[in-house]
Amino acid sequence: MTVTPETRSVAGRVTALYHRAGNAGQGRLGLALLVIAVSQLIVLMDTTIVTMSLPRIQSALGFSATGLLWVVNLYGLIFGGLLLLGGRVGDILGRRRVLTVGLVLFSAASLLGGLAQYKVWLLAARAAQGAGAALIAPAALALIVANFPEGPRRSRATSVYAAVSALAAAVGLVAGGLLVTYASWRWTLIINAPIGIILALAAPLVLTEPARQPGRLDLPGAVTAAGGIAALVYGLSAAAPSGAFDVAHWTSANVIAALAGAVVLLAAFAAIEARSSHPLLPLRIVADRNRSAGYLSAAGVGVVIFAVLYFATLFFQDVWGYSALESSVAYLPWIAAFAIGAAASTQLLPRTGPRPLMIAGSLFGAGGMYWLSRTGATDSYFGHVLGPFIVAAFGLSLVSVPFVALALWRVRQADSGEAASVVNVAPLVGGSVGLAALGTVAWTTAAQQIHVPRPGGAAATYRHALATGFDRAFLVAAGVALAITVLAVVLIRVRATDAADQALPATSPLTEESQPQPGPNGAAPATEASPN
Repeated sequence: MTVTPETRSVAGRVTALYHRAGNAGQGRLGLALLVIAVSQLIVLMDTTIVTMSLPRIQSALGFSATGLLWVVNLYGLIFGGLLLLGGRVGDILGRRRVLTVGLVLFSAASLLGGLAQYKVWLLAARAAQGAGAALIAPAALALIVANFPEGPRRSRATSVYAAVSALAAAVGLVAGGLLVTYASWRWTLIINAPIGIILALAAPLVLTEPARQPGRLDLPGAVTAAGGIAALVYGLSAAAPSGAFDVAHWTSANVIAALAGAVVLLAAFAAIEARSSHPLLPLRIVADRNRSAGYLSAAGVGVVIFAVLYFATLFFQDVWGYSALESSVAYLPWIAAFAIGAAASTQLLPRTGPRPLMIAGSLFGAGGMYWLSRTGATDSYFGHVLGPFIVAAFGLSLVSVPFVALALWRVRQADSGEAASVVNVAPLVGGSVGLAALGTVAWTTAAQQIHVPRPGGAAATYRHALATGFDRAFLVAAGVALAITVLAVVLIRVRATDAADQALPATSPLTEESQPQPGPNGAAPATEASPN
C-alpha cells in the first residue's frame, strides 16, 4: 500500500486534533477520575469475577480440582508480585503511558483468556492479565496526585478511588454470577476487553502526564520482591487443607522450601533496597508511622474482605445450596452498605481526620464479623447474614477510605508511584496470606467436627462441619479487624483541622524539602505530639 501525501496530511491532522483534545481534556477532572476509578475497578474485580465460573471452567477445559485453584491464584500472584516494579516503571517511563500500555495488555489478555481452548492457554492469559494489572494499579493512584490539586478535589478523588478499590472484589462476585447464568463463563474474561480499550483511548485525552522521574529500574529488587511475594503466597496457599477431610501440609517439602525461599528473598530485597541508589521501594516510605498504619490497615482489611468473599460464598453454596446467581445476589446488601459507608467516610474525613474513622470502622467491622461467626447450618440469610453483612461492610468502608489517604500522607511527588504500589500490594498480600491461614483454621475445625454425628445423617453432619469451620474463620477475621483499632490508636498521629485553620504540620524528618506537606484530606493538617 502506497502512503500518499494526502494520507499523511489527514493522519497529521487527526493526530493534531487528538493531542489538542487531550490538552483541552486536562481540565475535565470528572472524566479523569472516571478513567482512573474504572481502571482500578476492572483489575481488582478480576481477583473474584471468575470465582462463580470455576465449575464451568473445570468442565470445559478439564482442570483437576487442584489445578483449578491456579485460575484464581496465578492472577493474584503475578499481580501482587509485580506491583512494586509496575510503580517504578510508571515513575521512569511516565504514568499515563504505563497506564495505557497496561490497559492494552490487560484487555488483550482478557480476550485471549475468554477464547481459551486449553488449560495452559487460559493460565498464560491469566498471568498476562496479572502483569497488565501490575502496571495499571500503581499508575492509577499516582495519577490522582498528578491530576487533582491539593484540597477538596484530591480528597474526593482519593475517597472515590478507595471506595472503588474496596468494593471491586464484591462487585466481581456479583458480575461473575450474572455473566455465568445469562451468558457464559468466557464472558467473565471477555467483558474486560472492550472496557479496557475504551479506557486506553480515553487516558491520553483526559489525564495529565506528570514529569518523569530520573533513575533506572531496580531489577535485583524487582526479582527478589516478586519472587519473595510469590513464594510466600504459594507456600501459605499450598499449606492450607484443601477440604474438610484433608489436613494441613505445613511439613511437606514444597511448602517448607517455598516459605524458606520467601524469607531469603524478602530479606535480600530489604538489604538491596537499603543500599540501592535507585531503590524499587525507598524505605523512607514505610518508615513514617502514619503511612505504616495505613499499609498495615490495608493488609488487615484485605484479610477480612477476602475472608468474607471466599468463606461466605462457600457457605452459601456448600452449606445452604445456593446457585451461583443466588450467591451473587446475596452480596448486594454488602455492596450497598459499603457504598453508604464510603460516602459517609468521604464527607467525614476532612473534618475528623483518619484515626476516629479507623477506630469506629474497625470496631464495626469486628462486631459484624463476630455476629457473622454465629451463623449455623440451619439458619437463614435474612435472620443471620443480612445484618452482619451490613454492619461489617459499613465498618470496613469507613477504614478503607482513610488508609488510602494515609498511604499518600506527606509522600513526595517522586515517591508517589512507590507509595501507590505499596497500598495496592498490601490488601492483595494480606488477603492471600490471610486466606491461607484462615483456610487452615476453617478446614482443621471442619475436620474435627465431621466426626461428630448430627441428626439428619451424613449430609447434615457434613454441612454442620463446614458451617462450624467457616464460622471459626469469621471469628479470627473479627480479631484481625480489632487489631486495626490497635494500629490506629498506637500509630496514627494525624488530625484534621478546619479549612480556615492555618496551623501547619511539623516538617517530617523524612521530607527533604523544608516546606510542609499536605495532609491526606487535602486540608492543612496538624500533628499531635507523640513519643517519637
